[in-house]
Amino acid sequence: MRSVIITGGATGIGYAVASAFAEAGDQVVITGRREGPLKEAAQRIGATAVAFDAADPTAVAAALPALPAHVDVLVNNAGGNTSFDRPDPADGDLEALAANWRANLDANLLSAVLVTAALAPRFTDHARIVTVGSIAARQGAGSYGAAKAAVEAWTASIASELGPRGITANVVAPGLILATEFFRDRLTDDGIGQRVAATRNGRAGAPGDVAAAVLFLAAPTAGHVTGQVVHVNGGAYLGR
Repeated sequence: MRSVIITGGATGIGYAVASAFAEAGDQVVITGRREGPLKEAAQRIGATAVAFDAADPTAVAAALPALPAHVDVLVNNAGGNTSFDRPDPADGDLEALAANWRANLDANLLSAVLVTAALAPRFTDHARIVTVGSIAARQGAGSYGAAKAAVEAWTASIASELGPRGITANVVAPGLILATEFFRDRLTDDGIGQRVAATRNGRAGAPGDVAAAVLFLAAPTAGHVTGQVVHVNGGAYLGR
């Protein structure tokens, strides 16, 4: 039985990942900012819920006593496109522009950096770190795409840093995944159709597609796969 932590584990991709590990018999801890949904999700799958903001260094430090003393797998899933929740800055409003960029960098990059650094002393030898990226890192999407591109660069760094202990670090980069809260119910049928048309298998992705890739990278047999970006997008972007 492995000790597994998934940030942002209450809904969507994070919940699918947590469910898959729980079904495999692992000891699962899910984290997130919203205590209510987090506890409900944990109860459904037999996991432990620890509520905190992964982008807040003080909150991460305060949560450490509630997290496992030894960690075999960390899945950095917390994040999302914060631009959906913030108004577009007016032309020339550099303060608002900076705030919008910092919000996405905090949510998607800093959250992974802080949690990984805080847990580094607890990683077992041959531990697995998997961070959820995005097709946006290769195709754009403003501050969100830039933050996910930074996740890829940071992952390459920690793969090198932790590799001597047999620890791997990889990114799973989804394309369009339905049945999540990502688009805040703003994605139209036309938007879905355009994204599906860009795939080579003619369908949108599901959270389980991403969970399957995460489980592969977290497997003991995947020890020679590290520093990589695994694209889960139906061929909408070819990672070659």
